[in-house]
Amino acid sequence: MPQPPAEHPSASTSLMPPVGAAGQGGGATYGGQSTPPPPNAPAPGAGGFSQPTTYAKGQPTPARGTRVSGNTPPGGTPVAGGAARRPAPSTGGVGLGRTRKARLRVTKADPWSVMKVSFLLSVAVGIIIIVAAAVLWMTLDSLGVFDSLSKTLLEVTAGEAPNSGINLMDYVGFGKVMTFTSLIAVVDIVLLTALSTLSAFIYNAAAGFTGGIELTLAEED
Repeated sequence: MPQPPAEHPSASTSLMPPVGAAGQGGGATYGGQSTPPPPNAPAPGAGGFSQPTTYAKGQPTPARGTRVSGNTPPGGTPVAGGAARRPAPSTGGVGLGRTRKARLRVTKADPWSVMKVSFLLSVAVGIIIIVAAAVLWMTLDSLGVFDSLSKTLLEVTAGEAPNSGINLMDYVGFGKVMTFTSLIAVVDIVLLTALSTLSAFIYNAAAGFTGGIELTLAEED
């Protein structure tokens, strides 16, 4: 039985003609004829790109991701002397600590929104006044301040007739103090709301002549 012809161990199984070696002209060799490189093609080895590497049959190839420096001849062995190209540091982007500023004018204040905000704020102020008055009265009463003042006032104003002195608690009792404080809170709510709304109208009239209040706003990156 005839034997198949023996294959040479160094023969290449590729049907493509060998690629020209780096540094031997700019074009590749196909079928023994050299083709010129394109007009805009970069020079071999320029720009940090290595030449294509060819390997003979049976030669081990480097692991994936291995950087090969310098030019590589057709034998597959890299030539020393080429250095790995490092990426240049990025100079784009906004610098740290940069602040952007904008100049704006308040040309109009809506009276309706001013009235709503001022009403809510005045209600909060009225509640604070009532709570503060109640806490202060209870604190003074627990310390015995009203009792001592009442006894002193009775001794000073007492006459020959019984119960002729002035009782301090008739004027500064808890009920009377809370009633007076609530009245002050209601008046405060009405006055603050009305004055704030009137101030909005006055500001709008003044801004029509002067252009309004100018503000400078800053935004840090």
